Amino acid sequence: MSGGEKEAMAEVKEWLAKTFEGAGKSVPEFEYTPRSVKHLNHLMTLSKAKDEAARLVARDFRLKSSEYRSQAARIREILENLGLAQESLPSNVVTSAQVLANVANLLNIRDTEMSSFLVAMGDISLRKTEVEEKRAEVNKESKLLLDYTRKAIARLTYLKRTLAQLEDEVAPCEAQKESWETNLQVMAAKERQYNQQCDNYKRMLDRSGYNPEVSHGILVEMAEHRKELEKKTKPILDTLRSYQDLPPDKALAALAIEDKKRQYADAEKYLEDVLQSALASSE
Repeated sequence: MSGGEKEAMAEVKEWLAKTFEGAGKSVPEFEYTPRSVKHLNHLMTLSKAKDEAARLVARDFRLKSSEYRSQAARIREILENLGLAQESLPSNVVTSAQVLANVANLLNIRDTEMSSFLVAMGDISLRKTEVEEKRAEVNKESKLLLDYTRKAIARLTYLKRTLAQLEDEVAPCEAQKESWETNLQVMAAKERQYNQQCDNYKRMLDRSGYNPEVSHGILVEMAEHRKELEKKTKPILDTLRSYQDLPPDKALAALAIEDKKRQYADAEKYLEDVLQSALASSE
């Protein structure tokens, strides 16, 4: 421990001893460490500064008290010489003077002049006005806070009622959710089944040689052309059937057959041209 620390510890011990001795107690036992000595040294400095300030204030108060006593004695002497001593005054005058003094003390004025009372009363009136204004502001704020509180209570009541309603709806909603989950699983299974069937149908169409270019409209158009071709070939077929009943004439029969074959070939060529044009237009 350095010399400065030892000197600070000695000062602290001396100060503690004087302080506890003044209070009639002994200094408690504790370990003097550099940290505790530093802290106690700081407290000692503050304590000495406050003690010195208190001594100065007390001395000033004693001086003022002595001055006031001297002034009171001088004023009492003057009043006695004038025959206005307190003992010679009527009781009502003494009472009035005491009341006047009490009012002066209450208004915190140093004399009992009328102007001092007026100034003090004006100051009190201003303070009263400020207090009334502050009270009005506080009342206004209180009303606003009360309104906010009422609204908050109403909202809290509504939220509690809504919460209770939601809690009552939890069980039905959970049941409905479970139903939806079951339906969703069924729909997912159906979707997988339909996708599998769709894939099977696509493979079947591929095996059968299905051409996506042949649409429903083209098939309808081909059916109409087929009906028209049947109408054209029906008379030829009827004629050929009628030839079966003719007498066997080889030359005439050969000529008739060749003519019908030519007509039938023309009809087939016409049907093929129609189909080719329909396919070309669809592309």
